[in-house]
Amino acid sequence: MLRLLFLSTTSLSLALSGCSDDAACGPGSAKQSGLLASSADVVLNFGGLTSGPNNDCPDGTAPDGVTTLTIQGVQLDGPGLLTLCIPRPDKLQDGPLALGDVDGVRIIDLNGTVDGCTYEYVSAVPVVGTASVTGMCDNGQTTAGYALTADASLTLRKECPTSTGNIAVDFTGTVAVKGLK
Repeated sequence: MLRLLFLSTTSLSLALSGCSDDAACGPGSAKQSGLLASSADVVLNFGGLTSGPNNDCPDGTAPDGVTTLTIQGVQLDGPGLLTLCIPRPDKLQDGPLALGDVDGVRIIDLNGTVDGCTYEYVSAVPVVGTASVTGMCDNGQTTAGYALTADASLTLRKECPTSTGNIAVDFTGTVAVKGLK
């Protein structure tokens, strides 16, 4: 009877952390690059993502012990940057969250340069789509990391030497995110 009680306690502890065992934590087969902001006219490829519990976008309604995550990455084919903030990483365990939403996965910075033109995320235009994770344990606060998937449409401001304007892009892909804690 004591052995069964111990196993039940262990199973509950693993379930609460978001993974069934240590092998389930981490990015799996997700690549280090391939998170794309793209249209027929431009492709910005982001990768090298890292994640840390920086508490940059706290949610006052979060349960004790839940710390916001900041995800940072770079444009692999240019000088651009990507920064996301997740106020409630514990909610990602339940399924996708709205991307670009204050209560979902916030886009803090998304910019890049291609062929002499700069592109920057336009926060005033709503994002349509979601972000989800696989392999996230302990609300993303492990060095194992996880895989991040984006499936959304958003707007970028395009500024070129001869023209400017807003363009719609798809923001899609699955990439590995390295945990820093």
